[in-house]
Amino acid sequence: MPRRARLALRGASVATLLLALTWYASHYVGFVMRADVAILQGFAQLGRPGLDRLTRHIADLCDPHPYVVLAAIPVLVALARRRPRVAAMIALVILGANETTELIKPLLAAPRDPVYWHPIALASWPSGHATAVMSLALCAVVSAPARWRPAVAAAMAGFAIAVVYSFLELGWHYPSDVFGGFLVAATWTLLGVAGLSIYEQRRPAVQAAAGEAPAPLSLGQALTPACAMLAVGALCTGLILVARPHEVVAYAENHHLFVFGAAAIGALSVILASGLSLILRRG
Repeated sequence: MPRRARLALRGASVATLLLALTWYASHYVGFVMRADVAILQGFAQLGRPGLDRLTRHIADLCDPHPYVVLAAIPVLVALARRRPRVAAMIALVILGANETTELIKPLLAAPRDPVYWHPIALASWPSGHATAVMSLALCAVVSAPARWRPAVAAAMAGFAIAVVYSFLELGWHYPSDVFGGFLVAATWTLLGVAGLSIYEQRRPAVQAAAGEAPAPLSLGQALTPACAMLAVGALCTGLILVARPHEVVAYAENHHLFVFGAAAIGALSVILASGLSLILRRG
């Protein structure tokens, strides 16, 4: 079995285990359920009419009609690179991840701590929007040329964070719904990568015809774009803090779980996208 396939299968196993733990904790562990509401409240209380309009536009990018257009981009990139099997795998991953989320929503629905300011449906876990944006982000990494993957991973992680923060600010989902959606997308993508790697090893002629020469990247090269994105995020946060120090500090002190939850969502997005680029970094 190729090393890439082994790594991908291990990652899929970890993602599946975390998916089950996230579901159980978010529905049956009291302090996690209360933290879920507290984090969401921190996002929701950021709401202002102007901000709501912006976040709605961003969140709506993962509604069915615009999403079909966005999801076609990594498929078309793979086809343009003469990787039809990669294109087929990407289409299967995007379809499978999103359908899995829609199927398990009603199966795993259960009462949770209520959100008084914006009721959320029982069947909200995992988030369809989070599944959609993360499956798109990870498939964009798969479709990109090897040298571009770290940069694509950083950019798409940023896009996923923007979409998720937007619909959390609008109060559409609990934060744990986001983790569930991200992990569904990661599981499907990693299984797809493993399956394709095994197939291409058994069909060396297919791999040669694909025309993708090995292009190994150092660990530093692979992680530099993600570090740069995190630095930009830290800089933006610093500028906001300088502009309104008292308001920002007071808000963080009154919503410490929100700060932790927002950071955890951002970290998971970067870890999944950049981790996938590391698995793929030999072409």
